[in-house]
Parts: sequence; structure tokens; C-alpha cells
Amino acid sequence: MKKSQLVFFLLPTLCFYVSLGASSPIDPDDSEDFISCLQSKTNNATSISQLIFTPLNSSFESIWEARVNNLRFIKPSTPRPSVIVTPIDDTQIQASLFCTKIHGYEIRIRSGGHDFEGVSSSSVVPFVMLDLVNMKSIDVDVGNKTAWVQAGALLGEVYYSISQKTNTLYFPAGVCPNVGVGGYMGGGGYGNLVRKYGTAADNVLDVLFMDVNGTILDRKSMGEDLFWALRGGGASSFGIVLAWKLSLVPVPEIVTVFVVNITLEENGTDIFYKYQYVAPRMDPNLLIRVRMSSEFIGNTTKKTIRMLFEGLYLGKIDTLLPLLDKEFPELKLKQENCEEMSMVQSSIVLAIQGFTSSTPTEALLNQSDILRRQSNAKIKLDYVRTPIPKSGLIMIWSKMFENDRSELLIAYTFGGKMEEYSDTAIPYPHRAGVLYQLYKGVSFVDQTSDTTPTSLKRIEWLRSFDMFLEPYVSKNPREAYVNYIDLDLGVGSETYEEASVWGERYWKRENFEKLIRIKAKVDPENVFRHPQSIPVFN
Repeated sequence: MKKSQLVFFLLPTLCFYVSLGASSPIDPDDSEDFISCLQSKTNNATSISQLIFTPLNSSFESIWEARVNNLRFIKPSTPRPSVIVTPIDDTQIQASLFCTKIHGYEIRIRSGGHDFEGVSSSSVVPFVMLDLVNMKSIDVDVGNKTAWVQAGALLGEVYYSISQKTNTLYFPAGVCPNVGVGGYMGGGGYGNLVRKYGTAADNVLDVLFMDVNGTILDRKSMGEDLFWALRGGGASSFGIVLAWKLSLVPVPEIVTVFVVNITLEENGTDIFYKYQYVAPRMDPNLLIRVRMSSEFIGNTTKKTIRMLFEGLYLGKIDTLLPLLDKEFPELKLKQENCEEMSMVQSSIVLAIQGFTSSTPTEALLNQSDILRRQSNAKIKLDYVRTPIPKSGLIMIWSKMFENDRSELLIAYTFGGKMEEYSDTAIPYPHRAGVLYQLYKGVSFVDQTSDTTPTSLKRIEWLRSFDMFLEPYVSKNPREAYVNYIDLDLGVGSETYEEASVWGERYWKRENFEKLIRIKAKVDPENVFRHPQSIPVFN
């Protein structure tokens, strides 16, 4: 087929995450004391001074805004940092940590800034934002099938760097190229290869990590408990990830990407119903995601649901077509729906609106601004373990019709390799029995803020929709994903009972209790904290 024939209807709300509320006055003398401390603890005071920004700097606001990856939170009421530090080496991070503790600030660590509630870029108390934007080194070792990647690197930069050295190795990480490596792996990390190779954290071999005392540890020196916690337990609760050592996985030189566009009038309900049964059990070389949103039918006032069945197959078209014709004939996949390309090209096509397989791979390096401009939303996430009956699907469509077409749902197929891991292999517990992950969000891209009457109505609809879905999603606990942090789940952490309300949803009870024990050992004073960090109980 011609490359121009494969059109991806990529809605603008896939690649974003979020921030918080109301600034407190900052005493310039306090920040000056912090800066003096930092200068005294580094070898080159001139160099470090160029990497520090406070509200007294004319560039402070623009630098902070550039680091906030959900435009929803760029508004006057969002609390800014007291100081932003953008270190270029580990010694400057050590100095920043020391001076932060000495002067009583909280510390927030930003790698890509993609936290859906903005906890890396905002806080209601004075804080230092440690921005790892300059820590982006990537060292790919094709012979050993590994890569060392600093925490400030973005996934698109990782994919690009690998592709420059090999087209038969890759890393099984996320869809969005502007997500930062540091936090992504720290929460587990799913992506287009999750059914073949598991989560990104499953494929981490080693780590360089700075603890609360400024000591740099690797896997051997930190021990297996802490190494376990960092891979899915929310690494920023324990210290500062400096770099990850990744295991690269084999991929074919040619993969196939496809999209099938279906509405309710084209038997969409029956097709999605069948999808729930077959997609999680199919060949692990195949991943299908389904993007769903409401729209008007033509020029009428009647609504329908549009479903985009988008897939990645680790093989060629001539193998994919008979596979789906046998196991999922209702999808009616045809050759004209498919296109063959390299793995790195698939990362572009499946992530960036309007890009095709002929787009230069350099696009992975410079699309952060494009994706960021599309990022303005409130997000929630569930896991589905039992197929939703057709009657339930029809009720879900009706509920979507009540909104104003600002919503997006994405069903992301699990199964395959994920069935082989126990819930406790790493802190990320959403494994065997999960059919698909269900992303739900509303966008504010057409609004001046998230507090307009229209925006507030959308948030109200999303919360109502979330409650409506309760009978159809996982139970005891109702599972959630820590990389899609949701402060609506609760922020209490004075007691285990308070913290378990949200903690057991992210990690389940056994993992959460273990994370709490590890936190008490490595950060007993709770230096590394945010509203849903692993708690310390006194």
C-alpha cells in the first residue's frame, strides 16, 4: 500500500500528564541563603549560579512554565518553586540535596514533568524543584544489548539513540516520546511492547541512585529490597534516580502498524465486546488499543461513538492478516488498513498526531513542544479483569453522550507476557488476569482554564463517569496506576488506614506494606515526599 493511505486519527489527549494550587509568599533572603549554600558546596560557583533560578530572575516564569507538561496548571494560582536547580552533574545534585535539607525546603524531582497532578513542579509549601533537564546522557551498547540512560532523558531520545545503532533491538517503554525516563521507570511503565516483554521496569538491570545522605548507590550496594522498590514503587519517594541500566530486547526489522475506524452504526458494540475476549489472549507479538470518543453523526444532533482499533504487530502484513482473520474476523482487517515500517517509525506513527512512517526519526527529539501544547486534561485510569457485557457497553456509550465530546477513552490490551509475572515481582501489581487498562480523560484545550464553567462541568462528568464504571472494573482493590497519579483518590497519610485508601489501589496491600517498610529504612525523616508519596509513620 502507499504510505499516504494509512491515516491515524490521533486525538490530542494521549500524550500528557498534570499539576496543584495557591502560591505562598517567598522570602528572597531564604532563597539567597540557599544559593550561597549551593555555591559553597560546589567546585565552580560561577557554573552553578547559571543553573539556579528564583522568582527574582526575569527568566524564572518562562523556565518553570516550560517544565509544566499539562497546560491546565499554568495559571496564577499554581504554587511555583522557591528555587529551580538544573544540575549538570551528580555533585551538583548532591549539593542541592544537602542545601535543601539544611534550609528546610521540600524537594521535588522532575525528569520529564509528566505527572498528572503536577507534584514535580508544584507544592503548597516552599520547595526546590530539582530539574534533571540537563542530565540526558544515553549510552547504547549493542553488543551487550544494554543501555545506560540518565534520568532526564526522554523516551523519544532513547528510541532515537537506539535506532541510530541498531534496527533489531529496542526498549519496551511508553507511547509518548516526551515522557522522562526517571519517573516513568519508577512507576513501572507500560507501552506498545508490554504484551511481548512486560513493563519497562521489568527490563531494568541496574540503577544509579542517590539516597537521602547524598550517597550514590547501584543495585549491588543498595541491596535487592531497595532495587525492587525503585522499579514501580514511585522512585521519587526514596531518593533521586540518576540513571537506569536497561535491557534491550529483540524486535524484527519490519513491524506492521494498522488502524481500523469503526462507529456504533458499523457494529461497534459487538466488535468491542469481542475484542475484550480475544485481544488479551492473542499472539503476544500483537498489541491492539482502542481509542473511543463521542461525536455527532454528520450534520445531525445525534451522537455516536467512534472507535479506532490501532495495532502494532511484530511481523509482516502477510502473517498478521490470517492471524486476525482467524481469531478476530469481526474487525475485518484488510491490507489497506496496514503499513509495514521499522520499530522506531512505529513509535512516531503511534504517538504523534499527523506524522507518518516517512517522518524523519529526528522527530522523536523535538516533538515535546507539540505534544505539550496538546496536553491540557484531567485523567483517571482503571483495570478491567472481566469483559463488560453488551448491556454495560451500551450504558457506557449513553453516559459518554451526556458529555460535550471532550472525553477520550483508551482500552489498552494486556495479557501475554504480563500473565507470567506475579503481582509482587516488582511493586507494579497489575498483572495476571488484567484484560485491558482503561484510560479516561477530559480535555480543556478549547478552554482558557480548568476553572471555566465548561471545564468544571467536564470534571464533574468525569468523576461521575468514574463512579458509574465501578461495577465493571477491578475490585478489592479497585486498581489504579501510580504513573497516572490521581489526587482524587485521597492524600491522607497520617495512618496506614488513611494511606491505604490510595496506596493499595496503586500497589495492592502486600506491596504497599513492603514499600512502607523500605521507605522507613532509607528515608526515615521523609525528606522525599509529595501528597501521595510512600508514607513514614512515627
